[in-house]
Amino acid sequence: MNSDLHDFHKLSVDGRLELIKKIAGLTDDETKLLKNFGNLGEETANRMIENVVGSIVMPLGIATNFMINGRDYLIPMALEEPSVVAAASKVAKIVREAGGFTASSDEPVMIGQVQLVGVTDFSSAKKNILAKKEEIKEMCNRHDATLVKFGGGFRGIDFHEIETEAGKMLIVNLLIDVRDAMGANAVNTMAEAAAPFLEEITGAKVRLKIISNLAIHRKARAMAVFTKKSLEASFKNREMRGDEIVSAVLEAYHFAKNDVFRCATHNKGIMNGVDAVTIATGNDFRAVEAGAHSFAAIDRYHPLTKYYKNEKGDLVGEIELPLALGLIGGATKTNPIAQIALKILDVRSSQELACVIASVGLAQNFAAMRALATEGIQEGHMRLHARNIAVTAGATGGKIDEVAARMVSEKNISVARAKEILEEM
Repeated sequence: MNSDLHDFHKLSVDGRLELIKKIAGLTDDETKLLKNFGNLGEETANRMIENVVGSIVMPLGIATNFMINGRDYLIPMALEEPSVVAAASKVAKIVREAGGFTASSDEPVMIGQVQLVGVTDFSSAKKNILAKKEEIKEMCNRHDATLVKFGGGFRGIDFHEIETEAGKMLIVNLLIDVRDAMGANAVNTMAEAAAPFLEEITGAKVRLKIISNLAIHRKARAMAVFTKKSLEASFKNREMRGDEIVSAVLEAYHFAKNDVFRCATHNKGIMNGVDAVTIATGNDFRAVEAGAHSFAAIDRYHPLTKYYKNEKGDLVGEIELPLALGLIGGATKTNPIAQIALKILDVRSSQELACVIASVGLAQNFAAMRALATEGIQEGHMRLHARNIAVTAGATGGKIDEVAARMVSEKNISVARAKEILEEM
């Protein structure tokens, strides 16, 4: 195979697909599946990324039962992992009995970083920059009048002095309120606009001019109470008291708090929920992931959630993480399914969206913690996964549920067992 495909990008979608079909030995059926653009459409897909040959479909589910700040939400979630939507919905129902989630989010301020090298006097450079702050503000705002019109724009400056193997550097952080946008385009444009002026007033050389995905000024928080009564009721077929469940979850939390290997998986469970809503709404889940894990590692890598008992002995869960999200721009406007997801969600601002996603992250984390600390993660997860296993083994129609039910009852969920059951049928 030769991957040096001259002018591949200049070909039509059909032309690229035919070439890939020939090189990779795709069948006609495989080629037809690949070209199915669904509701996205070939033209839109071809504008969104380069060298398009097809699209990939991800299931879109709706998490139910969520009440956040006294308001009900139906929450679209796009992901391929079984049990996530069901788990979030179940936890939301438990939390609902205690009044639902309480959430808040910061103003949508992002950081645009301008890297200055060759600074001779750091104190004078910072003093000169601050003296010209109003001019820098005007320069930034001039490049996005629409953002300023809606109440956004330049908010301030701070600095980082860093020692590196390539020499000492001054990092100028431009703080930009991006309103209901994720903000990358606006922030990058403003950073690039201010760069020549920063060179002029410092005598230094600008290198990078780029947004930071560690959005520490744009955090979201959520809190929920899990009462002993509601926890015990959720285990109605099990002999486990509410206070035992509270203790088990607390012990699981402290495991994550004090062991980085467990903590990585703890935070991954949070992102199961966070990413699913982020993807469904057409937002940049890679930026959100980078920000969340960077925030978790600012001092020592730590859980993004915390748990403790209140005065009644009930369990309280909290989450805090940076969430750079938008309702305008990017795939939120070009992907019609993202638009439908946002309509179902019915949020009025990027800050409200952040509150929703933080609440889903907390729900998802608690679902995993409770399962791990009590019944084990595999029982519930594999129960939902059993149908997929049955299909993989060749089951169709009504046989899918029958095979899945047999495997669950036997606690033997595997493709091999599914095939055996099908042969018996």
